[in-house]
Amino acid sequence: MASIRPWFALKSVPGVGNLLFRRLVERFESPETVFNADDSAILAVQGVTSRLVAAIRRHRVPDEVDRELEAIQQKGYTIVTQTDHRYPPLLRQIPDPPPFLYVYGTLPATGLNIAVVGSRNATDYGISTTRQLCMDLVRQQVNIVSGMARGVDTASHSGAIAAGGCTVSVLGTGLGQIYPRENRRLFHKIAENGAVVTEFPLDTGPDAHHFPARNRIISGMCHGTVVVEATGRSGSLITARLAAEQNREVFAVPGNIHSFKSVGTHTLIKEGAKLVVHAWDILDEFQHIQPHEQGTLKPPEPVYPPLTDEEAMVIGSLEADPVHIDDLARKLSLPSGRLSGLLLQLELKGLVDQSPGKRFSLAPGVDRQQLIKQNINQEVSSE
Repeated sequence: MASIRPWFALKSVPGVGNLLFRRLVERFESPETVFNADDSAILAVQGVTSRLVAAIRRHRVPDEVDRELEAIQQKGYTIVTQTDHRYPPLLRQIPDPPPFLYVYGTLPATGLNIAVVGSRNATDYGISTTRQLCMDLVRQQVNIVSGMARGVDTASHSGAIAAGGCTVSVLGTGLGQIYPRENRRLFHKIAENGAVVTEFPLDTGPDAHHFPARNRIISGMCHGTVVVEATGRSGSLITARLAAEQNREVFAVPGNIHSFKSVGTHTLIKEGAKLVVHAWDILDEFQHIQPHEQGTLKPPEPVYPPLTDEEAMVIGSLEADPVHIDDLARKLSLPSGRLSGLLLQLELKGLVDQSPGKRFSLAPGVDRQQLIKQNINQEVSSE
């Protein structure tokens, strides 16, 4: 850890941010050399002032740095600096890469890195779509990167793990502050065949302003970013914007046109994000990095959210052509109030569309036979 200490020392100098840190290390090749350099040489670096040179000269490493380094070693974490071969090469290319990363696990050395992000309050459609997409991607040796938040992030990691793939979580907290707490088990599962990383000290809590900073690392590590489900003000749109600014590919998965949770993704598509329906919509964009033969990927069967018995009964009575709610109520012998509630739930799951005049039909693209088959299989597996 002695060789890491100068990195912490320079990072702790007041006025040395990520961009200036990068310029100093690029000029002097190591933080240790910065402290030994002449004042005039340091002043020649863009952005350095005489006040900053004075701060470097009088700076003393805080005692907490040594305590931090000792705790890192005790917990089995590692520090990966910008000059370390393990540092994500794509992350080095962004304007303000973190000088070093705290790492739990092992960062992937090779492969295509794809970020998959979205709503914390995802719908069943968002969760199931995310899991299936990530499972399909890791089966093609893609590394999945996300933020371990609730909703789409958690589904991204769990889908990658379920398919035996590598996934990386980028935290907006320190490694000693797992957030959200219910993802403690996921935190350790990710590290078994991937890594949990952060730029924040061990005991840093979940402050709101840390998460936009975290997002630049998620997009910065990756060749492309996929947004699965997002409102018009979702934080995942920040990640997409950062990806575009970093000259990386941006993708979006379409959702229910009636759902406010699809506003963000549909806006991205309007603005030029590439529409994603299947994993190969992403893979085809990266043939130059990770080739695959066109047509060798078998289209996955659609994954639908689970249904209650009553919901399955309603689905079984709907067709592509709209039917009036009163006719449907008579056919199913259900009170109109109860049927309205069931239809609303099915709309929220993206399985049913409502037309003017209280007329309902199966949503476009819904395979009723496959939906009912999956529901039966889920019931059997849960017994």
